[in-house]
Amino acid sequence: MRIAINTRFLLSHKMEGFGWYTYEVARRIAEKHPEHQFFFFFDRPFDEKFIFSENITPVVLSPQARHPFLFYWWFEFSVKKALKKHKIELFFSPDGYLSLSSNVMQVATIHDINFEHNPKDVGWLVRKYLTHFFPKFAKKADHILTVSDYSKKDIAKTYGIDPSKITAIWNGASDAFKPISEEQKTAIREKYTLGQEYFLFVGALSPRKNLKRLIEAFEIFKKKNPENKEQLLIVGNELWKNSNANITISDALKEQIHFTGHLALEELAKIMGGAKIFTFVPYFEGFGIPLVEAMKCGTPILSGNLTSLPEVAGDAALYCDPLNVQDIAEKLELLNNDEKMLRELSEKGLQRCQQFSWDITAEKVWEVLSTI
Repeated sequence: MRIAINTRFLLSHKMEGFGWYTYEVARRIAEKHPEHQFFFFFDRPFDEKFIFSENITPVVLSPQARHPFLFYWWFEFSVKKALKKHKIELFFSPDGYLSLSSNVMQVATIHDINFEHNPKDVGWLVRKYLTHFFPKFAKKADHILTVSDYSKKDIAKTYGIDPSKITAIWNGASDAFKPISEEQKTAIREKYTLGQEYFLFVGALSPRKNLKRLIEAFEIFKKKNPENKEQLLIVGNELWKNSNANITISDALKEQIHFTGHLALEELAKIMGGAKIFTFVPYFEGFGIPLVEAMKCGTPILSGNLTSLPEVAGDAALYCDPLNVQDIAEKLELLNNDEKMLRELSEKGLQRCQQFSWDITAEKVWEVLSTI
């Protein structure tokens, strides 16, 4: 079979959620199925490290698709033309975007549809594109993949899609995430948080990640516990321009909150392993890979209790209401001061993370691609 995969998020200098999903799944299915020919569609010059096996043909299509007008052009003209030219039998799009004008069989992974429920989280033009085209993509797809039972139900209900057309397959997490030694933890703290223990947030700094409320809760925590030395470490880049324009940090906290920006995987794994508590309180999430990364490191988790997060973290997290700053602060204090709970959540996380594997994800994705 001749299979094309949308690989426009395989970026050597900056891999985020879509990119890692594409990397982990596309690499495995191409390597494990040499009997098939794969065509990787890039929207810019690619890194050779993404050509994982001899049965992959890289194809660069113009223009670079990073703007709604260019999204439309890339998928409706460039991709459509390439599908025909290379005699593609199946197009797999790990970021959910499809070519509406092509008659080739297509499978989309729609991770979540937060933009339908919280439209103000994205810019006006991007919002108009997403809310106009994603219902069409969902109906156009021969099959839809998604990353949680929550997202499956949400997509089916919101777009009126038969649930039998949607398959929920959990994500995995990199094996780079694992417990680290006390010596390594000390070195990480010296490097990033003035030698102090820290609470950690990891994720694209978009509004739905709820960073504003997390910072407000941290300030409440510090005012109530002025003797506590814990810092707040924030890892991630802004997803949309000016996404954190409303976040303010008081002068008292400026030396206790640290932003790192985007980090390489190996460094991120060390930071996750060195955290005292992983604080992850988005008000909307399709899956939440950082939860699995924290569990693999044995890092205790304070999680929001909405959307897919309880499905992923199970009994390996303490939950709070992400829309209630006071509740976030109280649960953070409760967990921070309870050594027994910290140990229990660490142990439960190390057990639960075994349910999440990119090998399993890729195998189940392939089952869908090879049988539709």
